[in-house]
Amino acid sequence: MHSHDVLIDGYGRIQEEVHAAVEGLSPDALHTRPGGAGNSVAWLIWHLTRVQDDHLADAAGTEQIWLTGGWAERFALPLPKTDTGYGHTSKQVGEVKVASGELLVGYYDAVHEQTLRFLGGLRDAALDRIVDEDWDPPVTLGARLVSVLADDLQHVGQAAYVRGLV
Repeated sequence: MHSHDVLIDGYGRIQEEVHAAVEGLSPDALHTRPGGAGNSVAWLIWHLTRVQDDHLADAAGTEQIWLTGGWAERFALPLPKTDTGYGHTSKQVGEVKVASGELLVGYYDAVHEQTLRFLGGLRDAALDRIVDEDWDPPVTLGARLVSVLADDLQHVGQAAYVRGLV
């Protein structure tokens, strides 16, 4: 087994859990915020997808699906097009409203397909490439891929929890 096989498996698990967290929920359920101010399923899935799209597109040297695939227009959020949800206030979390779970899952699936194309061509030696020099130590591709994987799994777990509350 190669490192890209392990990463493909890990990212595949995110996709499975995104579908499980979203499918069958009404728009009202998608937007329910625990305690009235917590993160909704819609925000959590949108955010984890935006982060994966942003970070992997940057690492792969490609464009974000959000921007090139018409997703920003379909979502029509009152946020900057480059927003990923990082550091959102409670008010901004509440602004992430979607028409349906299908929209969320559709965007995630499009990002997942681009992720798989990138990971499928990845070789072990590439994992040491520096992709972000804004940190000390600089971030390697391997560290970035694991970081996004871990962050996405945490957020999709949170979405599953919120779904259970709803």
